[in-house]
Amino acid sequence: MSEQASSIDYIMEKASGPHFSGLRLNGLLSSLSSSSSTSPTHRTCSVSASASPLTPKQPFVIGVSGGAASGKTTVCDMIIQQLHDHRVVLVNQDSFYRGLTTAELERVHEYNFDHPDAFDTEQLLDCIQKLRSGQPYQIPIYDFKTHLRCSDSFRQVNASDVIILEGILVFHDPSVRNLMNMKIFVDTDVDVRLARRIRRDTVERGRDINFVLEQYAKFVKPAFDDFVLPSKKYADVIIPRGGENHVAIDLIVQHIHTKLGQHDLCKIYSNVYVIQSTFQIRGMHTLIRDKEISKHDFVFYLDWLIRLVVEHGLGHLPFTEKQVITPTGSVYTGVDFCKKLCGVSVVRSGESMENALRACCKGIKIGKILIYRVGDNGKQLIYEKLPKDISERHVLLLDPVLATGNHFLFLLEDFTLSVLCLNFDMKD
Repeated sequence: MSEQASSIDYIMEKASGPHFSGLRLNGLLSSLSSSSSTSPTHRTCSVSASASPLTPKQPFVIGVSGGAASGKTTVCDMIIQQLHDHRVVLVNQDSFYRGLTTAELERVHEYNFDHPDAFDTEQLLDCIQKLRSGQPYQIPIYDFKTHLRCSDSFRQVNASDVIILEGILVFHDPSVRNLMNMKIFVDTDVDVRLARRIRRDTVERGRDINFVLEQYAKFVKPAFDDFVLPSKKYADVIIPRGGENHVAIDLIVQHIHTKLGQHDLCKIYSNVYVIQSTFQIRGMHTLIRDKEISKHDFVFYLDWLIRLVVEHGLGHLPFTEKQVITPTGSVYTGVDFCKKLCGVSVVRSGESMENALRACCKGIKIGKILIYRVGDNGKQLIYEKLPKDISERHVLLLDPVLATGNHFLFLLEDFTLSVLCLNFDMKD
């Protein structure tokens, strides 16, 4: 075994590098995997950054119904705001109003805009079906002042993780209703709805207040009683007070997260810290996934993302309070950086994180390990090059893939270490 070990040492010394990814040891390596969870008795934690949680294969369709001016749009906006980690598209049933004919325009005061026949339900159904299948769709734009569709313009929407369909009668047609994964009914007092409708139609749609009141008494209220209110029975969730009910909306968003596969790892594993996704992180993930990106830009943005993980991870190391004298002579109470750090990269992929660690920790020592899994529980250390005083240091383990951590437990079994595992998880 001594000759074999020396041969492996020679290969590793020659092949190792900041972005080394070409090691092949025939007969020794078949796969590197892990399946069991990390023992809670070990002092370890993991920091991971990913672009987004697990993306479902098919979008999650939410229907939001309720009376006119009940606050449906506000509820939708609040849900979209809290689902910032996902791509969300909002489809308004109002966009699918049928354009009035010349004869209907001449007698527009007698036209019932709250009746199911006022909508092009077939086109709405086609829109949702295509979005669910991953296809883009051009949604028509309806002019509420002329009561006609814009013939030369559309709103392009693309496939998304979540589709929100909002409208007074989205629950009325069973073919549309059956496409929904969740149905929400916004229940608001009738007087509040009337006041909102008057304000909206007079200010936003340029209508006379007498016309608004006449339409409400003649069409809106009867249609609500005949079509909208009966559809309330199909709702999975009823939200009283609309957008003012923050508790109900928070519960709905949590349910959507669960259905989308976004599990809160921090609650499941107390020693896991996940960096919150931002538009900056999403933007860089978009760039490095683009097949047209250059090699130089790919490495640049990848190193940037990894450095964010390293910087976040350093914040979880122990610090001591320290006072310093500023150039103005005042006393500043801050903290002193943790001493005796050590990086250990898991060959091969972990070496891609070494540059970011060196940039954040000047002169840090970095060791390397390579582990081969044998059977269900056995592990064989193929290669290791660690600082001699590693047992006295805080270890930053560089392993890009967020897994169970079982493959490096030998570090904790052979030494008394405080290990911080830095993960850069690219999974969607």
